[in-house]
Amino acid sequence: MAEPTVEIVEGCRLPVLRKNQENEDEWPLAEILSVKDIPGRKLYYVHYIDFNKRLDEWVTPDRLDLKKLQFPKKEAKTPTKNGLPGSRPSSPEREVRKSLDLNVQSASAPSRGKTLPTPKRKAESVSLATQVTAATPVPSLPSSAEASQASVYPAMRDSSFSIKAREEHEQLTSLTTNGTTRRLIPSQPGRKRKNCVGTEEIVKVFQNNSPRSSTVYLPPGEDSQDSSDGIPSAPRMTGSLVSDRSHDDIITRMKNIDCIELGRHRLKPWYFSPYPQELTTLPILYLCEFCLKYLKSLKCLQRHLVRAVLGPDVTHSQHQIKTKCNLRHPPGNEIYRKGTISFFEIDGRKNKMYSQNLCLLAKCFLDHKTLYYDTDPFLFYVMTEYDSKGFHIVGYFSKEKESTEDYNVACILTLPPYQRRGYGKLLIEFSYELSKVEGKTGTPEKPLSDLGLLSYRSYWSQTILEILMNLKSENGERPQMTINEISEITSVKKEDVISTLQYLNLINYYKGQYILTLSEDIVEGHERAMHKRHLRIDSKCLHFTPKDWSKRGKW
Repeated sequence: MAEPTVEIVEGCRLPVLRKNQENEDEWPLAEILSVKDIPGRKLYYVHYIDFNKRLDEWVTPDRLDLKKLQFPKKEAKTPTKNGLPGSRPSSPEREVRKSLDLNVQSASAPSRGKTLPTPKRKAESVSLATQVTAATPVPSLPSSAEASQASVYPAMRDSSFSIKAREEHEQLTSLTTNGTTRRLIPSQPGRKRKNCVGTEEIVKVFQNNSPRSSTVYLPPGEDSQDSSDGIPSAPRMTGSLVSDRSHDDIITRMKNIDCIELGRHRLKPWYFSPYPQELTTLPILYLCEFCLKYLKSLKCLQRHLVRAVLGPDVTHSQHQIKTKCNLRHPPGNEIYRKGTISFFEIDGRKNKMYSQNLCLLAKCFLDHKTLYYDTDPFLFYVMTEYDSKGFHIVGYFSKEKESTEDYNVACILTLPPYQRRGYGKLLIEFSYELSKVEGKTGTPEKPLSDLGLLSYRSYWSQTILEILMNLKSENGERPQMTINEISEITSVKKEDVISTLQYLNLINYYKGQYILTLSEDIVEGHERAMHKRHLRIDSKCLHFTPKDWSKRGKW
């Protein structure tokens, strides 16, 4: 196909041909981010609108639909006032908006960079019933309740009760999947939010001869991850590695590394990572899989790993071997080993070079986090797989040494060659196992990526359902459990427990009481998922002693 006669510039939008998951042709709208000339033709770097940035790519002109080309809009010139350029004529509406903006800024100024303290609410509890009963849908739930302790029927299940994971709730959750941030709107005085099921609110369950299914979407509570008006509450953006995305430019929006060779794997990066500029023009960037040092050629990598040095009185058959890289496993302490799986705890202050190299590698696959060269406040937990050549990195997660908001994970990543094999849930399970040893409940730092959200939702669902299905009656009475008890057993923060129950649509309202309903479909789906989940953390193999990082001497 001949070169396009119309000049395509950066910012243009037009349909671009690509293959979907079914290997079928589709023409999604895309934006031109960059244009480069190579001998004989031009290449265009495109971002598919409403698609994840990891799908961005360089395309040839024959994949562009020029009939629907949209040129970028030119910025309108601002009129002048009193002959001064750049100023606009005033209007009553503009003056009102300006005064409102000043009021909002003055009200929010004292809390800059901090989270405003919220008044403590009386703890509420919910009893969890594992039987399907007749449930009456209600539009909203009362803010609090003081009923008697609930019981659980372990008897019948309704096979006609089907739960569907609704896409609408995916968009409502505050675990932002696209990495965008939202401005925190100051709370208005006198405005109250509807409360969902609390953590101490009691529910009763009654048997009914003709149970029917109920699909109730409960308005989230004040302590939940979701806001009551359907708009996600703004996540805390002062976190350790959260990117505020205020400095995004055309450079950081484009992938700058074509390929990374890490051990026996070659990886195609998804996002921009600030490796040195001279390395971005290389066809392949080589990394040492043990110390993660980046090198520009295979020969440099070989020289880095093995270098033979002959002594003055040593024959070739008795030559001595010296290496530039003496590591065959990540630096730090091995705190877990079972089979071929090991976890190493790495202090960001004591092993700064390794931690920085790890962050550079992780940035290739994490778009919603920023890269900090100051790794002192963090601990890194690297999961490895062992063979005769050493311990090969599979994934990792990082956490703050001191987190004021109970974050037990800052960044979490499973490298692409090991994805969809259960390693992601293993990393998540290990993070909560550490929280159990520390005697705390934890939650991941927000926002989560799309893949991270799926993994956490799946882990939370399986963990909570496993507890509910193992409930047994005692002394002929109905078994009972509160959300606080679930949180203490699993170390999952109670807000995450509530949001997961809402996501699964398990909470229903029946005759003035809250109940949990488990359908046959939910039970069978959970059993199938647990049958496929072969990798689990064995707490007996964990050798971990938490430190009190509030004392600076520990750093």
